[in-house]
Amino acid sequence: MKLKNYFQPEQKSPLFQGVSDSELAALIKCLGAREKTYGKGQSIYAAGDFVREIGLVLEGRVHLVRDDAWGNRNIIAEIGPGEMFAEAFVCGGVGLLPVSVIAAGDCKIMFADFQRVIMQCGSACLFHSLLIRNIVGILARKNIMLQGKMEHITKRTTREKLLSYLSEQSRLHGSGEFALPFDRQGLADYLSVERSALSAEMSRLKAEGVINYRKSHFELLIDTREK
Repeated sequence: MKLKNYFQPEQKSPLFQGVSDSELAALIKCLGAREKTYGKGQSIYAAGDFVREIGLVLEGRVHLVRDDAWGNRNIIAEIGPGEMFAEAFVCGGVGLLPVSVIAAGDCKIMFADFQRVIMQCGSACLFHSLLIRNIVGILARKNIMLQGKMEHITKRTTREKLLSYLSEQSRLHGSGEFALPFDRQGLADYLSVERSALSAEMSRLKAEGVINYRKSHFELLIDTREK
């Protein structure tokens, strides 16, 4: 599939909001975009890599992860179709990534040189200023998202962390039933808790009639959402 086929209106990334379909082909060419496929568990970027390109997920999902010296893994964020990664580090001039980017499943990624995204090219393409505005909005939303995660992981107990996260997911889905983007280990890594402790707390909450679940599908039986 050609890159431009990924950018139908219903699939369009927030990066390209405001860019017309007729401009997409020229935009992709101007950015020097390239596509690469990864299998589950493959490293897209490793912590310490020097990066010049931003990544845009075309298919599948990727995890931003941080591993400590003892091998403990913390999932910082999950990035899905239409979303970017590495832009904050490249834009901030960090260069060396402090996190790794791992394929959560089979995925296709579009890479583009960040300088070609934000700098006016020789053809004076009008959409570069629009891309810059879109990136500012994306960075702001990601900052809000990370603040939300901090609310979960700063809770004192595994139970409080889990209920905080499930409550947020219920609000985001507008329903007491929803599917999580993580498997059990991924959820434990995201909440910075031990998998065994997480599984034990889930079992207790199920026995108490607070939640029900099957694999990654959850249902809140008691409304724990903040009003």
